[in-house]
Amino acid sequence: MTTHPFVKINLGLNVLRKREDGFHDIETVFLPFKGISDTLEIVAGDDFSHTSASLFERYSPEDIAQAITPDGSVMITIARRGGVGWNPLKDITVKACALFSEGRKMPPVKIFLEKTSPVGAGLGGGSADGAFALRMLSEMFAPELTGEDLLAMASRLGSDCAFFIDAEPCFASGRGEILTPLPESLAERLSSLDIRVSVPEGISVSTAEAYGGIVPALPPVRIPDVLERPVEEWNGLLVNDFEKTVFAKYPFLAGFKNDLYATGARYVSMSGSGSAFFSIY
Repeated sequence: MTTHPFVKINLGLNVLRKREDGFHDIETVFLPFKGISDTLEIVAGDDFSHTSASLFERYSPEDIAQAITPDGSVMITIARRGGVGWNPLKDITVKACALFSEGRKMPPVKIFLEKTSPVGAGLGGGSADGAFALRMLSEMFAPELTGEDLLAMASRLGSDCAFFIDAEPCFASGRGEILTPLPESLAERLSSLDIRVSVPEGISVSTAEAYGGIVPALPPVRIPDVLERPVEEWNGLLVNDFEKTVFAKYPFLAGFKNDLYATGARYVSMSGSGSAFFSIY
């Protein structure tokens, strides 16, 4: 089975308070963006001698990482231009397999991941891979699982993962796992916007960096209320709280945002913890 996990953008992101569990309560609106996606293939079977030939044909050996879990339950192959900068066994798709197999029998699987979405860009590409893996595993091995079952599992996998189970425009709160559908008229209007995503080269921002020095606070206007206004009125009201801390560490990004406005964009913002930006024209 093969799918194409796509990314998301954050329309506003307010950090409200720090929680006792060490996480932060946030508010944001998730909007799917299908212009950037990975390719994820999961194959059942215990014959690890075969691999995805097309994956190897398009990449040089230094761009490919491969590993097998100690128990032999998962073989993963990741291809990425410029190389894979993380341990394949710690990839979120492997974690998804481990989570999915809790309490149920699952045959060995092979995972092939062509990673084309940017890493450390605030677009949720990793979360999408994990959530899509859960969806695929459910279809392959446990079709009786409900949407609620998958949402609960995805929430355990990662804060943004639950969004990608249904991937519909929604208001997110808590750690980002509490999802509330937007009014249909608003969801349709947001989905029809001319949105373009730009990713600065050479800058990858970790979530820990973005939270460093953040001062939680309640916004003067809640995000859904801002989104009901014309896009021209969003600047200054629809705010990503991470911009302040990220721009302090990477001043280039503040200039990058201004350059996007200079192209005629009606609204520009960093997505998530950065470093990607989206522009609305």
